[in-house]
Amino acid sequence: MFVVTGGAGFLGSNLLAGLEGRGDLVVADRLGSDERWRNLAKRELADVVRPEDLFSFLDGAHGRVEAIFHLGAISATTERDADAIVANNVRLTLDLAEWCARRSVRLIYASSAATYGDGSAGFVDDHTPEALAALRPLNAYGWSKHFVDRRIARLHAQGAPLPPQCAGLKFFNVYGPNEYHKGPMRSVALQVWERLSAGQPARLFRSHRPGVADGGQQRDFIWVDDCVAVMLWLLDNPRVSGLFNCGTGKARSFLDLAKAVSAAMGQPPRLEWTDTPAELREKYQYFTQADAGRLRGAGFPGRFTELEDGVLYYVRDFLQREDRYR
Repeated sequence: MFVVTGGAGFLGSNLLAGLEGRGDLVVADRLGSDERWRNLAKRELADVVRPEDLFSFLDGAHGRVEAIFHLGAISATTERDADAIVANNVRLTLDLAEWCARRSVRLIYASSAATYGDGSAGFVDDHTPEALAALRPLNAYGWSKHFVDRRIARLHAQGAPLPPQCAGLKFFNVYGPNEYHKGPMRSVALQVWERLSAGQPARLFRSHRPGVADGGQQRDFIWVDDCVAVMLWLLDNPRVSGLFNCGTGKARSFLDLAKAVSAAMGQPPRLEWTDTPAELREKYQYFTQADAGRLRGAGFPGRFTELEDGVLYYVRDFLQREDRYR
């Protein structure tokens, strides 16, 4: 049995598709009143559990749970309720780590590239307490993920009990199907496609930094199937633990992304520029790029999808179809 928290979300639902055929699948999530249930509609599930009932369920399923993929979180970088973030992103993760350690259940959890802050300390996934102490996240979401990374690193350094496999993944800018419910946190790839499909020009932020052209801000964009491949590789390699970047290792500009979406749609790029909102300007990342050295060193053999190819898959195989869900 595999338990996926946040299983009705973007990463979680794509992981469930990858896990099909490997065993019973259990989702821990809230579906609410939006269309998130569609992210689960094609999967055969053993159960859907409310997050507040998760530990009761796990205790009752003791001995049958092979691994927990903890992907559930408040993921909005603009969320201001720090108490809610602590309850959902910090406390639940640490409680799950403690449960998995006591029950000898493997844990693979989601961290984030937001832990790197403005990138001035680099993007190397050194998981020692000393290296992690140098990072300065720019928002409460990034801080909550960093909190967990630092706590698990400290427990490891102290020789405290941890799950038999405990692996965290610092996801970079993921795009792909089943993200439609994410509102303003949808990938820029999807937002560009939506505007172009409506006959409007793609809208990108102007640069407010000397030496960086409008649209020249760069991100490590990663196709969601590549993230799933990394998680499944960890599942197949239970001796691999630690904290790893999950990005392509190749930064690309937002302008590149907009051009890739336009090309996938068979039309010339049409662009307009808007100022970065004042409340985000001082905390805006102009460059992110994963260092994939530790993941490669641990043995991950997969190749990451080029931006143009991933965008083409997304547009052709999902966005332009009547049924765009995986």
